[in-house]
Amino acid sequence: MSRPLRKRTMSKVDIAQLYKAGESTTVIAEKANVSPDYIRIVLKELGVPLRPRGSWKRKFKVNEDYFKTWSNNMAYILGFIAADGMISGHAQLISIAQKEKEILLDIKREMESSHPITKNERTAVHMLNIGSKILKEDLIHIHGIIPKKSLTLKYPNVPREYQSHFVRGYFDGDGCIYRDKHFINIVGGSKSFMMGLINVLRANDIESRLNTNHDDLIVRVYVSGKEDVENFFYWIYDQKGIYLERKYSTFLKLLK
Repeated sequence: MSRPLRKRTMSKVDIAQLYKAGESTTVIAEKANVSPDYIRIVLKELGVPLRPRGSWKRKFKVNEDYFKTWSNNMAYILGFIAADGMISGHAQLISIAQKEKEILLDIKREMESSHPITKNERTAVHMLNIGSKILKEDLIHIHGIIPKKSLTLKYPNVPREYQSHFVRGYFDGDGCIYRDKHFINIVGGSKSFMMGLINVLRANDIESRLNTNHDDLIVRVYVSGKEDVENFFYWIYDQKGIYLERKYSTFLKLLK
């Protein structure tokens, strides 16, 4: 009598990302409810270079207590993850994507991570995959950054003194400043989160407005006019730590 087929409980993409973050094929197989040989087949199928057999011991490190203590840079990274990060539903994995590699290097250094940054050659997007159960649980249970967060994310409880750094992180992930006009566009999927963002901006004398498309899948916050755009700039970059150089430079050219 043949054995019943196992039901895989993890996507192939999650399998690849967890392997890139340093997890062994044996551990991934256990989590995905498949065999280690199947994991290796998936990795080869996706073009992921395999480590030598036996090099199963995790070789990457990270400060796993990073999201337990507020700081300017922690608030920034939390905002960046809220915008451009992904929390895996099955794997103990946090993924942060960005076309500009330098900002991922800054985040990696700040979190004391030795995880590699990979690049999708087709899309030119860089990815930092960090494997850590503790970091994942802290993001979910302390800060409310949940898997499949796009439409359901709530604005987190950020202490007032760190709000500008959180907003700078979110803006660097999903915001845009135009070179030739005083207009800021910040994009999200959760109306609740974006309303929380508007409340924070208005509390800091930055007028903003909400715009949604017909099916509410894309929500935008607009800041316009010379005074409010300047207020936004000086507020988010006051005592700045980590920031995306390209957007900062665009602001400087606009405000000359």
